[in-house]
Amino acid sequence: MTTVTLPTVSPPPGRYAVAPGRSFAELTAYYGPLATLRCRITLTGASLTVPESDSESEAASVSEAESISDSEGARPVFRFDLAGTMKASLVSEHVEPLADGRHLQLLADLDVRGVAFPVLLRLRVVRCAEGRLLVVGSTRLPYRLLRRATGFRLPWSRPATRLRLLLAAEFA
Repeated sequence: MTTVTLPTVSPPPGRYAVAPGRSFAELTAYYGPLATLRCRITLTGASLTVPESDSESEAASVSEAESISDSEGARPVFRFDLAGTMKASLVSEHVEPLADGRHLQLLADLDVRGVAFPVLLRLRVVRCAEGRLLVVGSTRLPYRLLRRATGFRLPWSRPATRLRLLLAAEFA
């Protein structure tokens, strides 16, 4: 058994931030097939923390459960802080590379008004160079569940059944 590492889509260990003007977030509300609201959200901060891996080549005799629990702390952590219409923060709990090696799947918590709402965010790695990572991703949120759980509301003139949150960031 082998552990999952991110050699092809992860910059060297360290903490990376997004420079102002090098990222954006967009919120789109849908009512059925129609987009009823589309607005840019201010991304006040975004960071990526890549921890140092202890040993990239672990012995094959280690069981899969042990290797997953050992590598749990060695996964990158994404954090996006949003302001404006949606004052929230999105923090990844689990990062998993997908089969093609150019996509990441994040299980994250969207923290709105102190309430964590689970989110599945898929990121496409557009470019990964030495010390730089450019990602674009989106997630869909059921509006009714989000409203009930967190109290987040759109204006009454903008009906919605689901929301799409689009994020793009260049970490350097």
